Amino acid sequence: MNSELDSKLQMSEFLLQIKAIKLNVEKPFTWASGWKSPIYCDNRKTLSYPKVRNYIREQFVKAIHLEFGSPNVIAGVATGGIAIGALVAQELGLPFVYVRTSKKDHGLTNQIEGVIESGQSVVVIEDLVSTGMSSLNAIEALKAEDSKVMGMVCIFNYGFSEAKDAFKKSKVKLISLTNYDCLIQQAVNNNYIHEDDLITLKKWRENPANWGK
Repeated sequence: MNSELDSKLQMSEFLLQIKAIKLNVEKPFTWASGWKSPIYCDNRKTLSYPKVRNYIREQFVKAIHLEFGSPNVIAGVATGGIAIGALVAQELGLPFVYVRTSKKDHGLTNQIEGVIESGQSVVVIEDLVSTGMSSLNAIEALKAEDSKVMGMVCIFNYGFSEAKDAFKKSKVKLISLTNYDCLIQQAVNNNYIHEDDLITLKKWRENPANWGK
């Protein structure tokens, strides 16, 4: 087993241990989009566990050094990427900004909060990537301010084909600390789920929008 796979499985194990990710094939969850899903991800829980929080910070810093070198700024996507993004920026000694889902309708009407100068390079921090639309919306907001987006790092990536295509089209490199395949592997290895559930979980990932209808 290589070190990259080791770290992805370890990240998955942490998420499963603290119940940041819940798996329930028998009683599916309903997402905000209306999709029915046997999996629900709440990475905000990681902030309540110092060991897990520190591990995520360390892995983000390692990934940024390895994949992107030395950005000028770290940006977090509201709201899940704000806290962990600030921790990463602190560790790297870099400025931090965060990106709202849309411009405020009052005051300065900012979408990007904080200070980022035209032409500065930025790595974007996200907690979760599903379809990728909200993540890429934040990236486009940064590009609109003439920021040089080097890429995005997230905690968990579902690996949907829609997201892969969207990131490829936008020419944005996406790095994830763990992903759906590693999570399911770890869940089976440590008996969080039974192997009998694997068929259902794989079918859901293939067509999540219509699964369960």
